[in-house]
Amino acid sequence: MIDPAVVTRLLDATTMEELWDVHTRAMAAFGFDRLLYGCTQFRTSTSLGDPDDFIVLTNHNPAYIEGFVHRGLYFHAPMVRWSLENDGACSWSLLEERLARGDLSCDERAVIAFNRKHQVTAGYSISFRSRQPRMKAAIALTARPGMQQAEVDALWQRHGAEIFALNCLAHRCILSLPYESPKRSLTDRQREVLGWVGDGKTVQDIATLMGLTPATVEKHLRLARQALSVETTAQAVLKAAYQNQIFVLGR
Repeated sequence: MIDPAVVTRLLDATTMEELWDVHTRAMAAFGFDRLLYGCTQFRTSTSLGDPDDFIVLTNHNPAYIEGFVHRGLYFHAPMVRWSLENDGACSWSLLEERLARGDLSCDERAVIAFNRKHQVTAGYSISFRSRQPRMKAAIALTARPGMQQAEVDALWQRHGAEIFALNCLAHRCILSLPYESPKRSLTDRQREVLGWVGDGKTVQDIATLMGLTPATVEKHLRLARQALSVETTAQAVLKAAYQNQIFVLGR
């Protein structure tokens, strides 16, 4: 049965750090001591979008994240590919089945070898359904070292519905909270001017409201476009809104 206190803490979290701490503790109680959540809102038919725009949350050790995320091994990970093509939950027993059939590529086998080196061997993946065609999010739940996949599958038979529901709730809460990549960070002034643009104000209006010169407002807008890696101010407002960097209370 889902602990109502966990649900309340997830819903009441006001920062990504607070929410992630609650969720990782909840999953650890089930035996999943390492999590990796990823979300893109800019997927196309040929790309997942710019990695600098991804939401990535994890409690894996830095060495694992350096190889799997920063060096791009995730791109060849069989369960990541499953997540991109499916919705729902999937046991990592799928990997053993594919290994037995011999239908894994060299790159996929290299990812599996890397995971084994870091004791990422048993677990479940959840791919979240999205109403937005360019969004895709998923989470990999890694079982604690020494736990076999058969044990994980037996655990899922008993508690899978609870685990799935808690992850779906955490995912929805993540999408409601501010998140900014270090390479996509905006200053408070940049957030403010983009917010005013989103409200339909002109540069002159914003200058008056903020007590700045129009040239200074233009400078903040230009720097915001650069930080968000977009060409137009309209695109900057849209991306900042997607990332909950503007129009958010309590920043």
